[in-house]
Amino acid sequence: MITTTLREHYEELERATLSDYATLASRSRGRAREEEPCPIRTCFQRDIDRIIHCKSFRRLKQKTQVFLRPEGDHYRTRLTHTLEVARIARTIVRGLRLNEDLVEAQALAHDLGHTPFGHAGEYALDEVVPGGFKHNEQSARVVELLEHNGAGLNLSAEVVDGALCHSGDTPSYTPEGRVLHFADRIAYINHDIDDAIRAGILCEEDIPKALRDVLGGHYSERINTMVLDLILTSEDEEIKMSDEVGSATDELRDFMFANVYRNPIAKGEEGKAKEMLKMLYFHYAEHPDSLPDDQQYLVERFGAERAAADYISGMTDNYAVERFNELFVPGGWTKHG
Repeated sequence: MITTTLREHYEELERATLSDYATLASRSRGRAREEEPCPIRTCFQRDIDRIIHCKSFRRLKQKTQVFLRPEGDHYRTRLTHTLEVARIARTIVRGLRLNEDLVEAQALAHDLGHTPFGHAGEYALDEVVPGGFKHNEQSARVVELLEHNGAGLNLSAEVVDGALCHSGDTPSYTPEGRVLHFADRIAYINHDIDDAIRAGILCEEDIPKALRDVLGGHYSERINTMVLDLILTSEDEEIKMSDEVGSATDELRDFMFANVYRNPIAKGEEGKAKEMLKMLYFHYAEHPDSLPDDQQYLVERFGAERAAADYISGMTDNYAVERFNELFVPGGWTKHG
């Protein structure tokens, strides 16, 4: 008679095959609310499913990555960015014999709290929300408090930590989460270059030759260089790049800030987006009764200002524009009677 569940089989496989430094599902710190284990999936596999099926994840498909509401089907969105991060993170973790399921869950959750209009939206809310606003902190808030009408997704502690620490100065306590920090950067630097070339903002030859010589002359070559270097250079629990590739990656990121992220052509509409979100924020903070019925619990639990920030940060680009037009743009006259 077989008494071992499929989940227990996977947990045993992790113990037998993963590095001594890997985060094992069987040793997870658990969930905020204790649950009966799934007989089929490990806790981290279960978290992947919860994230993919949640509403916040679906909304990422209509949130800006770099270019606001671009004309064309091939520009990245916050959703495609998330998927690219997940694949890069899994590749690195596989090379290091760490937990692939954990890093995938962390990657899928890492931008759930991102605002509409990319970092422009984040900066706008950070300027007006009491205590500031950071998208990584909002991602943790989404999975802990906001999804499922305030119940949250009740994810494993390691997944929440990875989402929270993927940016900022505090490293994740799991090696998988520290890999995610690198995978996010590898993904956005390279796919943002690809999109900037598609948009006519850059060409490959604009990238300094010294950086192309180290990292590669095409985005797939650069990703391969960075990923392989990270795998070969990391030691035990210390996740790191070599001095040469790490320095070149930092310089390439600086190049992107100078030539794309602050480019007046690429970012010309961001000022409008910021002002729009600020106006929405002040309206809902001052008139919380105008929040939808399914958002009123936020007012009761966290107050009007936090409820306004939660509601606006969850909007897609298109929905934010619709709400703005509804509230602030005069409509045409319609004859009555």
